[in-house]
Amino acid sequence: MDAQTIRERIAQIQSKREYLMSLLEQPNLGTLKIDVNQALEEMDELIDEYRRTFPDTES
Repeated sequence: MDAQTIRERIAQIQSKREYLMSLLEQPNLGTLKIDVNQALEEMDELIDEYRRTFPDTES
């Protein structure tokens, strides 16, 4: 996988993160809130790892 493909996929992940954040505001989420929180944590870890690996990018 080349660097450009990785950048594109990270951009997709970042755009989906905002949707998950909006889900957390839903009062009827119930126990799914745990899964949404876990997904957000894993996304944040992935994005942080990407930024450490490619520090010269602004994604």
